[in-house]
Amino acid sequence: MARAASLPSLALSRGGLDRHSELRTEPGLLDVLLDDPATRVVELVDGRAEIAEADEGDGGVVLRYRSPDERDRGRFVAYLGHDAPTGGTAYLLSVGSDGDAAPEDPTRRGLRAVGARLGDLDAGILTTATGLANWHARHGFCSQCGSATEPAHSGWIRVCPVDQSEHYPRTDPAVIMSVVDDRDRLLLARGVGFAPQGMSVLAGFVEPGESLAGAVAREVVEEVGVTVQDVTYLGDQPWPFPSSLMIGFTARAVSTELTLQESEIEAAQWFDRDEFSRAIADGSLRISQRISIARRLIEHWYGEEIDVPDRPLKG
Repeated sequence: MARAASLPSLALSRGGLDRHSELRTEPGLLDVLLDDPATRVVELVDGRAEIAEADEGDGGVVLRYRSPDERDRGRFVAYLGHDAPTGGTAYLLSVGSDGDAAPEDPTRRGLRAVGARLGDLDAGILTTATGLANWHARHGFCSQCGSATEPAHSGWIRVCPVDQSEHYPRTDPAVIMSVVDDRDRLLLARGVGFAPQGMSVLAGFVEPGESLAGAVAREVVEEVGVTVQDVTYLGDQPWPFPSSLMIGFTARAVSTELTLQESEIEAAQWFDRDEFSRAIADGSLRISQRISIARRLIEHWYGEEIDVPDRPLKG
């Protein structure tokens, strides 16, 4: 597997916090931070955080933090880190219930909607907070005995009170790849459930006992029947929906005939740059949003950023 220069501007790979993992096991850390009004709290309700327009007026947004309050004492709270290697400001995640915010509150947005518009510190905080909240929401019971587990290590693990087993947040590695043939055409596919115009690069989870390059080759063959070589790493970013790490590659196709895996792929097509440009311009092609590594893989092939409004691929 070859390695090339990393993709630029991966929206969710811009963490600015020092995680200070050595502090997580300190007794009473969360209580100390909850007692300190200087602590900054990011509150998630149904996966959405409160945001505001950035002062610069450049289309960016910022997270709205608050000081700890009594609501946090009865919630899941996790220590995220400090904004400096020594000292600095501490940041906490507080997860509210669905009734703590109006469903259509325009001041609250999820990571998918605003991740690409946040600054480095805020992007890293919201990405980590979203991933932790999603993991805890889905792993409330012990995988060994079925008992309810409890948060520990300042929100970074769960412990079973019955068998004392420790359960750590999981991250599922997934490969995502731009497949390019010898005519420099890009392969795009429409997944089941995509909008009629929606297409993206191929992706899939890494299986046990499989290398990353092996996963790329297997997924491409399975989904579209194309054989690839020269798998080249380009970049990676967390994708906490709910718990993936997307690892981006490009690969050279040594066959071009398409045989679709109908349970996964509705359509696939090779595009040269002129065909791609026309399809984008006339609206017959909708590509992945800026927050995704898929968008950066497509732009890496295209040779420049693609200025089209962000629209979800599904729906």
